[in-house]
Amino acid sequence: MTDRILIVDFGSQVTQLIARRVREAGVYCEIAPCTRVDAAFVASFAPRAIILSGGPASVTEADTPRADPAIFAAGVPVLGICYGQQTMVEQLGGRVEAGHSREFGRATVEVTAPCALFDGVWAPGRRETVWMSHGDRVTALPAGFRAVAVSEGAPFAAIADDARRFYGLQFHPEVVHTPHGAALLRTFTHAVAGCGGDWTMAAFRSQAIVRIRERVGEGRVVCGLSGGVDSSVTAVLLHEAIGERLTCIFVDTGLLRHGEADEVVTLFRGHYNIPLVHVDASQRFLTALDGVDDPERKRKIIGATFIDVFDEEAHRAGGADFLAQGTLYPDVIESVSFHGGPSVTIKSHHNVGGLPERMKLALVEPLRELFKDEVRALGRELGMPDRLLRRHPFPGPGLAVRILGPVSRDKADLLRKADAIFLQEIDLAGLYDAIWQAFAVLLPVRTVGVMGDARTYDAVVALRAVTSTDGMTADSYPFDHSFLARVAARIVNEVRGLGRVVYDVTSKPPGTIEWE
Repeated sequence: MTDRILIVDFGSQVTQLIARRVREAGVYCEIAPCTRVDAAFVASFAPRAIILSGGPASVTEADTPRADPAIFAAGVPVLGICYGQQTMVEQLGGRVEAGHSREFGRATVEVTAPCALFDGVWAPGRRETVWMSHGDRVTALPAGFRAVAVSEGAPFAAIADDARRFYGLQFHPEVVHTPHGAALLRTFTHAVAGCGGDWTMAAFRSQAIVRIRERVGEGRVVCGLSGGVDSSVTAVLLHEAIGERLTCIFVDTGLLRHGEADEVVTLFRGHYNIPLVHVDASQRFLTALDGVDDPERKRKIIGATFIDVFDEEAHRAGGADFLAQGTLYPDVIESVSFHGGPSVTIKSHHNVGGLPERMKLALVEPLRELFKDEVRALGRELGMPDRLLRRHPFPGPGLAVRILGPVSRDKADLLRKADAIFLQEIDLAGLYDAIWQAFAVLLPVRTVGVMGDARTYDAVVALRAVTSTDGMTADSYPFDHSFLARVAARIVNEVRGLGRVVYDVTSKPPGTIEWE
């Protein structure tokens, strides 16, 4: 059985990064809200070690979350990070107090003593850069613990109980701003917990195929194919597992990228020989969206219309027992908070939350344990073309949420052309793989211009390109001005109806990557 690490989430905004670092070290892990982790959960999960995440609460208050005592009685190593350290200390007999020095951002810790967590990474006497984000701090340790690192604002910046293999860090090793953080987490998973680091995409592929066959049995599966990375990898993996009992349904909403429909049909019918139903429902979607400008209403209309079209085509194709979706792990995590209920909705996830009751299909979600970069790695393991796997993310509602205001076929055509030019120039400049996501947005304004001797009054398009490692945070890509000028000139000259081009330099946060 593959070694497994359990990450108990107390509501930190960066809990996903802990999971990413652990998996990057070749160890499988899962995140569970703290309110769901009890003795039965720990016993059934059977972790080799447990990590307690940070969180926004204060252990000095009575009603804030705590770790179940079964975690500390499980006989496995435990690492507490920030709030995780504080609740571990408080629950095991130490003391945490509020009102002391707060530390937010980069800080320096001094390593004061050796411990198993630091072996091969930090030596006593070294001063190391870390990332802090805390107001409370530990002021007294439980029996068995000792301080192994200090900072100006935290006398117990790192603590250790080597006998029980319990460790606590006031700083965040999971973020890139702690340079040796990934190495510390690897030491915890490998040296302290004894994990072998043998979780690979080859192993996942084999296990996933077995699970698909066990779940589906002799049933038939339909898969909604969008042409993006997630649904494409889902389809190829399913085809490898169940062969001709898979039917892919590709719905052209009229809101796809330039040339996307032709690419999908050619690849899946021609290259993979996967049964594919291609339906052009663009007029149906555009009619349903007529006059709608609220982005959440757009999402709901598109989702409902897609279900209708998909249901009709599935029946027409001979029916099915299962629906396959390309749900990813971040979708699952972000749909449940550490309270165990819905998290704050920034934007609806189109593929989380089940199906309408009238669709009598069970779900198959073979990628729901994977992050985006892991999906790409699985695609490479499956031998899929690099051109497809490199594609930037594309929103489920398509261009509908990149057309600000009401949607129409003419607007979609304008935006498609501008977007294609932008992406083409990025590719020609050799920048495509350096950018997480790039696209154009059609703004609901018009602007005066001059072409030849004539006055124009045309639409405005905004260009957006960001760098990111996980999509949770992002910075605008720093293009040379000459590049942006070249793209703008091409768009205005080649796309009739667009008269001005602007570039969005907003980071995430405070903005989001998409505009709607």
